[in-house]
Amino acid sequence: MIDLDEFDLNILRALQRDASLTADALAESVHLSRNACWRRMKRLEESGYIKGRVALVDAGKVGLGLLAVILVRTSRHDREWLAAFRSAIQSMPQITAAFRMSGDLDYVLHARVADVKAYDELYQRLIDKVPLTDVSASFVMEEIKETAELPLDLARVRRQARLERQS
Repeated sequence: MIDLDEFDLNILRALQRDASLTADALAESVHLSRNACWRRMKRLEESGYIKGRVALVDAGKVGLGLLAVILVRTSRHDREWLAAFRSAIQSMPQITAAFRMSGDLDYVLHARVADVKAYDELYQRLIDKVPLTDVSASFVMEEIKETAELPLDLARVRRQARLERQS
């Protein structure tokens, strides 16, 4: 793990907003030379801070306008079941996120589908692949906020506090 400074955080912020920035535009926006910015970006990639760069596609425009939030409970928690569940989830591209939860629910899934019929087809495929105790879904009526951008200002505050403790 590297110690992120303000330049690193600014690079991460800028790339979260627009990963298509040219090296020159990125360097200018974070007030570094092109080479210094490129070296820092490579270091952030190599150390795993930058996992990849993607384009955010409008789901509605590509016919996947329905977001289903799927709540899953299971009575099995053994390694064999978990391996089958993970394999099933990985094999279904409509499932865009899967979370193992604490509390009453075991898993929460997000799926992008065209409509309720397409969701039902996904549901049928899922229960054919792995036994589940209870599955329920809610359909998103309005997406108020969805972002992949992390609140890096919090990282800066934590870094400052750590530096103050060290001095």
